[in-house]
Amino acid sequence: MNNHITTIAFDADDTLWVNEPYFQEAEKEFCVLLEDYLPQHSVSQELFKTEMQNLHLYGYGVKGFMLCMIETISRVSGGTANFHLVNRAIEIGQELLQKPIELLEGVTETLESLKGKYRLVVATKGDLLDQERKLKNSGLQEYFHHIEIMSDKKESDYRKLLKHLDCQPENFLMLGNSIKSDILPVLEIGGFAAHIPYHVTWAHEQHEHTLEHEHFIELKSINEVLKHL
Repeated sequence: MNNHITTIAFDADDTLWVNEPYFQEAEKEFCVLLEDYLPQHSVSQELFKTEMQNLHLYGYGVKGFMLCMIETISRVSGGTANFHLVNRAIEIGQELLQKPIELLEGVTETLESLKGKYRLVVATKGDLLDQERKLKNSGLQEYFHHIEIMSDKKESDYRKLLKHLDCQPENFLMLGNSIKSDILPVLEIGGFAAHIPYHVTWAHEQHEHTLEHEHFIELKSINEVLKHL
């Protein structure tokens, strides 16, 4: 990596703190809820189909997930489900919104090492209120110059972010767990990107192909980035 990096952006969910395991726990509860109608794996498939159909309407985050659970209940049951199933789906979503923040290993130490040397940014997808709450509860706010809660992470979204930060792509490094959202779009616009794999990845974010690029680095943990700067 070149030594011209001035701005380092971090994805939040499953990069700074635990997120996807909580969603998977919630989905398992939901699948059990509907097992009188379909096998659990089929309920999971139906829920994912609903999420993909509605992504352009709801975006990313727990609230969209809740609406998709309710829609899936209606479709799977043919509109005959008892309303207590809808109430339980709403409770599952509310419980998800109130999960404690569990920082991933090495996050605080890495941010402490980078603080003052680089402009640090959070660049994450999700629901505005939920992500603001998580950031506040994480205790990490003090490290960041700017927080960007993005509706999506396509090339145009990163260009908009860089323009707002008055930062050139060659001076920008993005760290995240999703090749699809955190890595590929940044490489496409000429930035640098570091992938930190997480043991659980949402199906929509999975990327199976090997990636080779002069601006790309693969890390085993977040603190490994310090060796590349």
